[in-house]
Amino acid sequence: MTDILAHEHALLIGLVLACVSVLYSSVGHGGASGYIAILALFSITPETIRPVALSLNVVVAGLATYRFSRAGYVDWRAALPIVVASMPLAYVGGGVILPEAIYRPVLGVLLLVSSGYLAWRNMNPTHDYRVVERRIPLTGSVLSGGAIGFVSGLTGIGGGVLLSPFFLITRWAGARQTAGIAAVFILANSVAGLAGNYTTLGSLPPELPFWAGLVLIGSLIGTSLGVKMLPVKPLVWLLAIVLLISGLKFILV
Repeated sequence: MTDILAHEHALLIGLVLACVSVLYSSVGHGGASGYIAILALFSITPETIRPVALSLNVVVAGLATYRFSRAGYVDWRAALPIVVASMPLAYVGGGVILPEAIYRPVLGVLLLVSSGYLAWRNMNPTHDYRVVERRIPLTGSVLSGGAIGFVSGLTGIGGGVLLSPFFLITRWAGARQTAGIAAVFILANSVAGLAGNYTTLGSLPPELPFWAGLVLIGSLIGTSLGVKMLPVKPLVWLLAIVLLISGLKFILV
C-alpha cells in the first residue's frame, strides 16, 4: 500500500488510531507507540510513520496536559525541569537514525518488564499508587527525563511509556500525578522530536488532519476516564496493558 490511501483505508486507519488514543490518553500518554504499530500493519512507509506518530502525539498529549492540569494532577514544579532537560536531547535523538534491529528489541523487552512489574505490584493489596503529591527528586528526575527524552526522539515515541513506569516503580509519584507529568513530558518531547526530524515532514500524508480529528475525539474520551471516572487500581492496570501492547509491538511488528 502506498501513502496515497483509498478513502475506506483512511477511515479504517483513523478509527483504529482513535481507539488507541482512548486507551493511551486515559493514562496521560499520547499513544505514539500504538500509532506506530497500526501504521506499520497498514504498510505505511517507515519515513512517514515517525512524523505521523509524533504529530498525533502532539494532539493527544496537548489535550491530556490541559485536562490533567485542570484537574490538579500536573505537578508543574516537578515537570518543568524534566521537560527542560529532555527537549534538547529529544531534538538530538530525532536527528539520529539507528538500525531497527538494535533499538526495537531492547526497547520492547524493557517495556514488557515494566508491564509485568506494574501488574505484579498492583496485585499486592498493600501497595497503593493513589497518593497525589509526592516529593520528586530533582537530580534523579532530570537525569532520567533527559535520557528518556533522547530515546523518545530516537524512536519516534513520546517517551511516556518509559517515564510512567519509571516514576511508579521508583515510587516518585502517584498514578494520576505520574499521568499528568507524563502528558507534559510527551507533549514537549513530541514537539522536539518533530523539530529534530523536520526533514521527514514532507512525507506527512494528506489524511493526517482527518486522523488528528479522530484521535482528538478518542482523547476526549480517554482523558475523561483517567481524570474523573477510573479508580487508581484500574488506571495502573491500563498502564500495564499499554506497556504490554507497546513492548510486543516493538518486538514483533
